[in-house]
Amino acid sequence: MNRREFTARTASALSALTLPTIVRAGVLRGPDAPSNRLTVAFIGNGRQAFGANMPQFMAMPGVQAVAVCDTDRWRMGEAQKLVNAFYAKRDNRPSFNGCRVVDDFRHVIHDPSIDVLMISTPDHWHVPMGMMAARAKKHFALEKPISLSVQQGRMLADAVKLAGVTARNDSEFRSLRPQSHAVELVRNGHLGKLQRIQIVFPSDPAPVGPQPDMPVPPELNYDMWLGPTPNVPYTQMRVHDPHQHHLRPNWMRVSTYAQGMIANWGPHYFDMAQWANNTEHTGPVEVEGHGEFPVSLWNTMINFKVTYRYANGVVLTCEQTPNSTPSITYVGSEAWIKVNGYPGTLSSNKSALLTLEPEPGELNFSKALWDKNDLIAAIREHRQPLEPIEVGHRAISIGQIGLIACTVQRKLNWNPEKEQFVGDNWANSMLAAPLARPQWAIA
Repeated sequence: MNRREFTARTASALSALTLPTIVRAGVLRGPDAPSNRLTVAFIGNGRQAFGANMPQFMAMPGVQAVAVCDTDRWRMGEAQKLVNAFYAKRDNRPSFNGCRVVDDFRHVIHDPSIDVLMISTPDHWHVPMGMMAARAKKHFALEKPISLSVQQGRMLADAVKLAGVTARNDSEFRSLRPQSHAVELVRNGHLGKLQRIQIVFPSDPAPVGPQPDMPVPPELNYDMWLGPTPNVPYTQMRVHDPHQHHLRPNWMRVSTYAQGMIANWGPHYFDMAQWANNTEHTGPVEVEGHGEFPVSLWNTMINFKVTYRYANGVVLTCEQTPNSTPSITYVGSEAWIKVNGYPGTLSSNKSALLTLEPEPGELNFSKALWDKNDLIAAIREHRQPLEPIEVGHRAISIGQIGLIACTVQRKLNWNPEKEQFVGDNWANSMLAAPLARPQWAIA
């Protein structure tokens, strides 16, 4: 099947009203019995899969990693080796061969022996795969950001709700105690009335210069990697470095496939801001900002500052500078508290807040499960995870409307219920698709 035919068939599948129901393998009568085991497959075997996703899922009782899938055969092979070696060591056996490789994600999604999907692909594949998973009645975790546009994210969130599956935005920030502690202090009123939230994103690497067309590495299915995006010549700085899975991938700085730091760390910090402001199911009403768009293969926005205003009067600012380090600060009428770095350390103008734990009757997030454990528990308990797809959509949409405001270079009024700009057709036209580099981009 060539790429054009594949893209057409994928679009057809996404537009279908229903797909065959997949019966889940786990009976869910206890985590340890083989008949109750939840099987998980990993679609996308890059840095996140090796550094966080595979180790966490494999360490959980009652969960079995059974398949890996990637467009890069080398990465897929390395992932299979990791999984098989883990279970061989855990079970004290000379070898284990229970994890298989699958080079077409559609076979994974429609495999009735697989219960849970961990989707860790480049961002431009998140919505197509998430839509297919929902319509196949598969539970899944989806790496942030869950979408490349507001309308894509809304479509995915609605599909998850209609399908009734458990799906989680894969951000661990709600499980980081410094982050949840700061949110508790805000929500429980210990800062007085919340007035401002200030986010600082980490800096980006410098844009790369012109890149030559290169032969596609033999292990990479480049047509499948491109998927629904335009057909362009291969060059290494567009995709990822061959024969490694631990470096930051190059596609994260190309606007066709990702949206830069406002959409990379944005889903983490915007979710914290929304959670603290008790607006996780809505959004701001006003946005304005500015940023730089390099004329380069790496053309996502850098060196930006965006300001949002909420209906309750809270002002949210986010910015990135060439040497910035990540933080989020909550400013109330009586005190402020700041979470510095990752996983985070707290500072405040009132030192007593740093060790203040919730009293009975106050919001208390200290028992939150780690992100993958939360997903599995939510599946078993038939409940929503700590950060469901709807909440993840609301978080990334803040970054997306901020990116649009920086593109049109004017203040925009936002209707969070309709998810549209008020009286601005040009801005609204950007809600439906990833943004291209604006014509006024600077070098």
